Amino acid sequence: MTSSVSVIIPTWNRAISLERSIRSCLDQTVPVLEILICDDGSTDNTEALVKSFVDPRVKWCPGVRGGRPSIPRNRGIHSSKGDWIAFLDDDDEWHPDKIDRQLHRAATAGTAAVCTNAMRRHPYVGELGPLLTDSDAIFGFDDLLVSNKVICSSMLVRRVIIENSGGFSEDPQLKAMEDYALWLRVAVFTDIAFMQDRLVRYTDDPSQSLRKEPLGIHQQRRIVFSDFARWGEGAHVAASHVKKVKNVLAVERRLYWIKRLLGKSG
Repeated sequence: MTSSVSVIIPTWNRAISLERSIRSCLDQTVPVLEILICDDGSTDNTEALVKSFVDPRVKWCPGVRGGRPSIPRNRGIHSSKGDWIAFLDDDDEWHPDKIDRQLHRAATAGTAAVCTNAMRRHPYVGELGPLLTDSDAIFGFDDLLVSNKVICSSMLVRRVIIENSGGFSEDPQLKAMEDYALWLRVAVFTDIAFMQDRLVRYTDDPSQSLRKEPLGIHQQRRIVFSDFARWGEGAHVAASHVKKVKNVLAVERRLYWIKRLLGKSG
């Protein structure tokens, strides 16, 4: 049975880079079912660009400005039809056999989610090397409690897992961290296979990133873990998962206030 893959690309005023992102999806050696361009109220020529593609798999999904990628991503999830969902940012690109190799990895690893490494690229400097240094592995919930090991533009995950996870949180506090919050939820239902192959070309431009004014690491983790605790209690997931998160959350809170008392950002 052939697996169908829906690609979700959230975008806002990035028509120039978006074209390359779309073409990298169309060039996959295993054809994707659809490419949903989920707009966040663009005011440039994004709509005209998307509608210039003659391939019917490229679909325009408009929306008003929300200011958070979680909103257009969720719109795409609700509109998608594939058995698998893949995420791609509008300034990143895929290697032509990314989807093919991920589907094979999922089958051999027995997981419902697969992510890969990426080649970092600065728009004015060029390639900067791999984004991650990990080897091929399968990681789970406990591993994600230590750090986020998933590059969003590399993730391929079964639709049913995303549905069970409730999609991306649209809480404004999670802006630029909503993907980490979702991967924690995903890991409740499946382990995640990681491929060290650099199957994504990741644009690393801090001046254009939502992370250009980041919170301290302990504050970020407190927000993410608090979100999981609220979701976990409401979704009635295993109490052990919620307990682990609350234990880590207590540690992060202590570390945050220790740094504050020492006059450091947390």
